[in-house]
Amino acid sequence: MEIPMGLPLDHDGFVRRECPHCISQFKWHHGPANEEAEQQPSPATYYCPLCGQPAGLDSWWTQEQIDYARGVIAPAAVRMVEDELKSAFKRTRSKYVTVSVKGGVESPEVPSPLTEPDDMVIVTSPCHSYEPVKVPEDASGPYHCLVCGQAFAV
Repeated sequence: MEIPMGLPLDHDGFVRRECPHCISQFKWHHGPANEEAEQQPSPATYYCPLCGQPAGLDSWWTQEQIDYARGVIAPAAVRMVEDELKSAFKRTRSKYVTVSVKGGVESPEVPSPLTEPDDMVIVTSPCHSYEPVKVPEDASGPYHCLVCGQAFAV
């Protein structure tokens, strides 16, 4: 079963992320930011631009994104289970046993789509300038390169 779900981008094409170590939020660019970025291999690990700790690609979800994904998946899963049960009971026909399905399972409501404000400021590491990030305006650095973790000042 595939359930399409998109995450909103800000007007600069950045998506919100959350470090699994320091729990700070920042943004990284969704897709290649420029031609140089298109030529680079995708890293297996990213580094938090705020604390410098590494984590795998699937570790950067915000709690809001996780809650939204669960909210989108739940109604679809309920519908799928209900459809499978109805289908299974239709196949159990016998002159001795009669099975009927009455009513249905109450499906939770799909949550409202997430929105992404145009907050934070863009910083670019000197070592991998093709991977800019956005950090909170009140962050003071040093920052860390998203690709290699190297510390830098702005």
